[in-house]
Amino acid sequence: MTEMRQAMSDNPLAALRRFTRERERVPDGLCNFCSAGLFGAHQHLIEPEMRALICVCEACAILFGNRGETKYRRVPLCALSLSDFRLSDAQWQSLHIPIQLAFIFHNSAAQKFIALYPSPAGPIESWLESAAWAEIVALNPVLHKMEPDVEALLINRMKRPGGKDEHEYYLAPIDECFRLTGLLRTHWRGLSGGAKVWEEITHFFLELKKRANVSEEESRA
Repeated sequence: MTEMRQAMSDNPLAALRRFTRERERVPDGLCNFCSAGLFGAHQHLIEPEMRALICVCEACAILFGNRGETKYRRVPLCALSLSDFRLSDAQWQSLHIPIQLAFIFHNSAAQKFIALYPSPAGPIESWLESAAWAEIVALNPVLHKMEPDVEALLINRMKRPGGKDEHEYYLAPIDECFRLTGLLRTHWRGLSGGAKVWEEITHFFLELKKRANVSEEESRA
């Protein structure tokens, strides 16, 4: 309010216009705890048992941790690009995931690692062979630091039209993984998905790569 009075004294008309625009903004959603308006990117909590994401404002988000202190866990904001991640074609095939796009996380409610892949019907769970997964973890110690429920190993081995194969691996916030699933579900058309859905997936990973911290595995060990 003090800043508002100062702005009014400096330029009353401009300040009034700004104040009016802010009051007229329609929020993209509401915080599920305090009903405050949410504008643009916002934070999430997850309820592990239901695997349900909950939209919250920043003030409510800071009340929760990500280690199971409460029923809800706060989803982190940052992703880590694993540029030196080790996964051979044979190891990938041993996971029996039917497409080249998936994310794997530890669900504390089920007390196991779960592999999901996007589909036009939403996220589909793929049976995860425990011995094959254990071998991949042994080769990539960074996975020991993956926070249950809120972080996932996000794998992109899709072939890009007209380009070379570029395998990408991230420790990504779980809400980003579900957002990717939503993009595929929303934009998929016909049997092959159509050009639009692959453009959206490509754009998703380009933006994620820009925002992600690029680090060696030992930085998380």
